[in-house]
Amino acid sequence: MSTIRCDIVSAEAEIFHGEATLVIATGEQGELGIAPRHAPLITRLKPGHVEVLLEDGQRQSFYVSGGILEVQPQVVTVLADSAARASDLDEAAAKTAKEEAERALADRTDAMEVAEAQVKLAEAVAQLQALERMRRNLKH
Repeated sequence: MSTIRCDIVSAEAEIFHGEATLVIATGEQGELGIAPRHAPLITRLKPGHVEVLLEDGQRQSFYVSGGILEVQPQVVTVLADSAARASDLDEAAAKTAKEEAERALADRTDAMEVAEAQVKLAEAVAQLQALERMRRNLKH
């Protein structure tokens, strides 16, 4: 089976390095599936999940706060401001952040605070979605 090397890197650390049969990520224009021999590509990522399918059929789920996805002939690289394995996410903290962002949006104080709250809300929702995807994959 053909593979492509996948590197997921945040500003803090390398989160994943390995061979994959498919990498799925959420780009600005929608879902992307990167398989071996994919055409070269650079695109921005939205906050959301990145899923890596390994040679043995296992799925690894990650959360990224946004960033850049770069595809070269032999490697796909995800460069994120922050990233984490879905299993390492704190669901309670994500729910609290989501509630706080929703309250800030409801109060609608000034434009800067609204924009900040929208970003925080998107990140919290993306973390919760990554956790949900991980749970669904564990059931299968």
